[in-house]
Amino acid sequence: MNSNRRYFLKVAGLSTFALAAGVGATVVKAMPQIKEPGDGSFTTTKNAIKGKRLAMVIDTRKFENETDMLPIIDACHKFHNVPNIEGPQEVKWIWQDSYAHSFTDDTSPLLPEQVKNRRYFLLCNQCSEPSCVRVCPVKATYKTEQGLVAIDYHRCIGCRFCMAACPYGSRSFNFSDPRRHMKDEDLNMEYPTRMRGVVEKCTFCAEKLELGELPICVQASKGGIMFGDLSDPESNVRKALAENFTIRRKPGIGTDPGVYYII
Repeated sequence: MNSNRRYFLKVAGLSTFALAAGVGATVVKAMPQIKEPGDGSFTTTKNAIKGKRLAMVIDTRKFENETDMLPIIDACHKFHNVPNIEGPQEVKWIWQDSYAHSFTDDTSPLLPEQVKNRRYFLLCNQCSEPSCVRVCPVKATYKTEQGLVAIDYHRCIGCRFCMAACPYGSRSFNFSDPRRHMKDEDLNMEYPTRMRGVVEKCTFCAEKLELGELPICVQASKGGIMFGDLSDPESNVRKALAENFTIRRKPGIGTDPGVYYII
């Protein structure tokens, strides 16, 4: 390498570092510190909800139409400061869709028509074998001690490999600053906003679990969504699975999804 090229790379590197430092300072000033579930940033109490295999069971029979589902979606999005963006840049943690779009496997050709005509809640499946974790080149997507799939927003480089790897479409990318799509008076100051250029998704409300509280969607569903530890035979989710016929999304691809649907 000649001296001119070496000098150019040196100057370019210093300039990039200085620019990054300036941008970083602006971001930190404009936004609250982003905490990560399971890393000790959130307050943990002695009543924290723990388990070897935390899972969710959704009783689809209790949601007759989209009107029944909207309050639950709104509760989740409002608490977690999910921006309201329409179109291809939409950001979502929990949403609803048709049976045909939700369950692409041939679950059963003889299911009743009312089952196929329902709408279904969709969210991160908190897989035991998450493909998103395997493909992240910087380990921004990782599993917590609780076995939940989380995202370190500070480490995320926005490559979106995890979005390509997720078979459930559960991740959203921030193409723009989320705060531009939220009013200051609507912000929940208990939960940090994200930044432009990072991926986000449902976390099973890890910050609530550490306080001994159930996920927001579970609380808002009034019994329609159950949450607990599959490894505990006495848990409500284990009992619900034992007493009802349930299906999961794409169970045959090896991810072992943690969201079950009573139909």
